[in-house]
Amino acid sequence: DRRLLQPAQVCDILKGVILVICYFMMHYVDYSMMYHLIRGQSVIKLYIIYNMLEVADRLFSSFGQDILDALYWTATEPKERKRAHIGVIPHFFMAVLYVFLHAILIMVQATTLNVAFNSHNKSLLTIMMSNNFVEIKGSVFKKFEKNNLFQMSNSDIKERFTNYVLLLIVCLRNMEQFSWNPDHLWVLFPDVCMVVASEIAVDIVKHAFITKFNDITADVYSEYRASLAFDLVSSRQKNAYTDYSDSVSRRMGFIPLPLAVLLIRVVTSSIKVQGILAYICVVLFYCGLISLKVLNSIVLLGKSCQYVKEAKMEEKLFNPVLTATPGKPAGKQQSMFKSTQGISTDENGSTSVTNQPVHQKENTPSLLVTSNSDQFLTTPDGEEKDISQDSSELKHRSSKKDLLEIDRFTICGNRID
Repeated sequence: DRRLLQPAQVCDILKGVILVICYFMMHYVDYSMMYHLIRGQSVIKLYIIYNMLEVADRLFSSFGQDILDALYWTATEPKERKRAHIGVIPHFFMAVLYVFLHAILIMVQATTLNVAFNSHNKSLLTIMMSNNFVEIKGSVFKKFEKNNLFQMSNSDIKERFTNYVLLLIVCLRNMEQFSWNPDHLWVLFPDVCMVVASEIAVDIVKHAFITKFNDITADVYSEYRASLAFDLVSSRQKNAYTDYSDSVSRRMGFIPLPLAVLLIRVVTSSIKVQGILAYICVVLFYCGLISLKVLNSIVLLGKSCQYVKEAKMEEKLFNPVLTATPGKPAGKQQSMFKSTQGISTDENGSTSVTNQPVHQKENTPSLLVTSNSDQFLTTPDGEEKDISQDSSELKHRSSKKDLLEIDRFTICGNRID
């Protein structure tokens, strides 16, 4: 009660200040010099650089989420608490440095993609698109459970959205170089469609074969949708820790600040605003974006409530453990919820997010389904008893997690503990 601002408002102010500072710092980065420096490299070297940038982007997202969480908690913790950290100011400068470096990394990604678009023989673009099909080889023939597939789905959503923003930056930079000639947009259109189509086709093939090889039904994606809807609805509380999209973005490992800094920097440098009429158009455009955000928020909240109701997850929303307290992250409260909530299982022994929380039964089916033909081909008759004993031990030793119980702090690192 002694605070002048609520924790969510403090976090919003910190985000705004970081955004403004990093935007002015990005003016000292020369995009044209970076473009010509990357353009002078060989095709194979650029292909290796692009793959390294994708790995670095995931590592930056994981590390940056921890930095921002430390800043938000330090700025909103109770004043009576004895502080055992370095303070708000050092955490703030660390957050500014992280957002600036991550924005530069995304700019190098966009520049490499822009060089691939502007190459004459399009060989670099073809090699970069073939990198998506290598992703099928690395994921299809591995063992996946429902929680791991949920992690991969969130990562694919974040990756596809980031690719759309990178393509928008490439189009803006090219249109600026050709004085906003609409004819040049149709020259870029086939390449943009090829990038988007290859990404969608790879995701469809990858998820289709993963579900086929691991005997996972397609209904599991409706559970994933209900889980994301539950995150969105549960974050709509009076004393929220931060903004409403934080729970969903945290689960996907998506940090919007570096991408927003780069996008604002590219838009302001590509579009020149001169005259009173231009400023009026900018204000009207900004008001339109605010209206679109409010409308999008209303639609998302309505659809999320519908999905939660269809999945019969309303009782979990009113659990008192999930109630957010000012200055405490929602992800940590979600981990506290692990010890109080039961886990329900479906017929195949895999956890289900759509069922009501019940006590876990002792006689859950085994994770490994072994057929008689497999035992006949691979083991002698005398070892059948050992196989049954091993499967029973695996049955009691396996720990299962509900989709809602996955620790969101590990999502950015693309792993599940």
